[in-house]
Amino acid sequence: MWVLLRSGYPLRILLPLRGAWMGRRGLPRSLAPGPPRRRYRKEALPALEAPVLPVTTTEIRQYLRARGIPFQDGHSCLRAPSPFVGASKLKHQTGAASFSLFIDKTTGRFLCMTTLAEGSWEDFQASVEGQGGGAREGVLLSEAPEAEDSEEVRRIWDRAIPLWELPESEEAQLARMMFGLTKVTDDTLKRFSVRYLRPACRLVFPWFSPGGLGLRGLKLLGAETQGDGVQYMETTIPRPGAYHNLFGLPLISRRDVEVVLTSRELDSLALNQSTGLPTLALPRGTACLPPALLPYLEQFRRVVLWLGNDLRSWEAAKLFARKLNPKRCSLVRPGDKQPSPLEALNQGLNLSRILRTALPAWHKSIVSFRQLREEVLGELSNVEQAAGVRWSRFPDLNRLLKGHRKGELTVFTGPTGSGKTTFISEYALDLCTQGVNTLWGSFEISNVRLARVMLTQFAVGRLEEQLDKYDEWADRFEDLPLYFMTFHGQQSIRTVIDTMQHAVYVYDICHVVIDNLQFMMGHEQLSTDRIAAQDYIVGAFRKFATDSSCHVTLVIHPRKEDDDKELQTASIFGSAKASQEADNVLILQDRKLVTGPGKRYLQVSKNRFDGDVGVFPLEFNKSSLTFSIPPKSKARLKKIKDDNGLVAKKPSSGKKGAMPQISETCSNQARNPNQPDLSKPSR
Repeated sequence: MWVLLRSGYPLRILLPLRGAWMGRRGLPRSLAPGPPRRRYRKEALPALEAPVLPVTTTEIRQYLRARGIPFQDGHSCLRAPSPFVGASKLKHQTGAASFSLFIDKTTGRFLCMTTLAEGSWEDFQASVEGQGGGAREGVLLSEAPEAEDSEEVRRIWDRAIPLWELPESEEAQLARMMFGLTKVTDDTLKRFSVRYLRPACRLVFPWFSPGGLGLRGLKLLGAETQGDGVQYMETTIPRPGAYHNLFGLPLISRRDVEVVLTSRELDSLALNQSTGLPTLALPRGTACLPPALLPYLEQFRRVVLWLGNDLRSWEAAKLFARKLNPKRCSLVRPGDKQPSPLEALNQGLNLSRILRTALPAWHKSIVSFRQLREEVLGELSNVEQAAGVRWSRFPDLNRLLKGHRKGELTVFTGPTGSGKTTFISEYALDLCTQGVNTLWGSFEISNVRLARVMLTQFAVGRLEEQLDKYDEWADRFEDLPLYFMTFHGQQSIRTVIDTMQHAVYVYDICHVVIDNLQFMMGHEQLSTDRIAAQDYIVGAFRKFATDSSCHVTLVIHPRKEDDDKELQTASIFGSAKASQEADNVLILQDRKLVTGPGKRYLQVSKNRFDGDVGVFPLEFNKSSLTFSIPPKSKARLKKIKDDNGLVAKKPSSGKKGAMPQISETCSNQARNPNQPDLSKPSR
């Protein structure tokens, strides 16, 4: 692949981005052992038989006191002596070093810094109650990296060369230019042990175990020019779900009390070089902050989050500050004069001065507009980002809703058998492929069937006809930030909300899909008024969305209507509370009983963001189970009939909610150039 950089001369890029010679994970075949196969299973959220409340901080404290275990209160964890450390080692530990066990205040999960033993609160209780009053050597409960992963990590690490030792050449100049490292010194690269993989033209960042005793994983960073900018591509070994790393952790001293968190390793390099402060990079950027990493951040009295220069980074910083305890967190607000750390270094800005402008993440109350002034300016100057994540498969939905935003409640309804679950699965899958962490709660169909539908939509084709490609698509699908609740049938709203709160804390879920509300009316609600019960459930979801800054999409069945009538907002089952509480109301209209098969369209009947409402047609593609990619044959036949004058339908102006004509479908081609042109017959 050849590109033309701003300097005006062509250079050959050695990025193996496409082609038949590519191995798994985007690496050359010489570095990728064996054929593709599934090795990492994403954890499913457990189903609860009864509405059991999660462990609370008060219960943890009471248990420790009852067992005579001393503890210290931290920012997000409790510290206690570890039952997994042998008596001989415990005698040599004094002061804070003897409190090497960290217990998460929210989930009860523990981590022993000395032995790296970790587990659930129940595991900790079993260990304490089973040792008979005497400390014994603990067993490493954390799952060790797979042997194949360890072998692959070591092979890549040995083949990569230290970046600071790369001989001065055109290749070295290109590497530094592509990754923006022209002002990063060799001393900084050496301090962080950054290497360069020449066959793949990628930077290699190591993940060392605590104390720097062993190499546990790698992150490979590739770069590709796109117009005037550069797009970075990340690959982690092991897979992203098991890659719990804080880049730069071995350089942290026990005496450090302040740290700066970044979303990229390159930003950590720039910050550490410019300010001399301890810096750490999150393993998955702004996507999530795994709770397993919180114990490593307990020692810091002040945490500054400088995650990027867009509104999505700003929202992630505020979300992560909740986990870290907002009282000790400060946030660097994105802006033209406050870009990402690496960009600030390359522009010659003073990074220490920018850090001094960081705002406290916590305040008791909003007392004046002055505290909101900069946030309002940020939304006005970044209108598209403030509108949320845009759909790639539904451009007409972007035209009406503008985007998918956190903290909102969307109510979705449609006639029975119209394809509500199929549409909403593609609607959520579209967002999930763009990095929106999604939790699915399907109470009508099993998770296996739902996953099969979503995998078919993801592959845009039936995999039963090409089973040889199943592993390839399944590996890609498995890396999506997608999780499923294992409930089925009627469930208590309290149990579901507890599970959702757990998912938001552990997996940083940004979008929850509930299909459907009728199954939330558990057996304990049968003695009460069903309308009142539904209002209570809708209110609970509304409160959860606002408090957790998480978007909730709620599927509700409509009232029984005549087949020849279109559904309206008032057709939603129950009282008017559902439509009143919702920020968005989407209705899947199905006219196939009146006008023939295939006549479906989506109606946006409420949009609290900017008020735009309207309808657009949908055509179901049975082979791919999608609504966003209409069958070519049907659309072509309709267009040919229109051109030959065989169809002389005119849009009806007097009938409310009339079905949009085919001309609106064809006009979508101008708004979405990636969609195939359906107006031209194939040869």
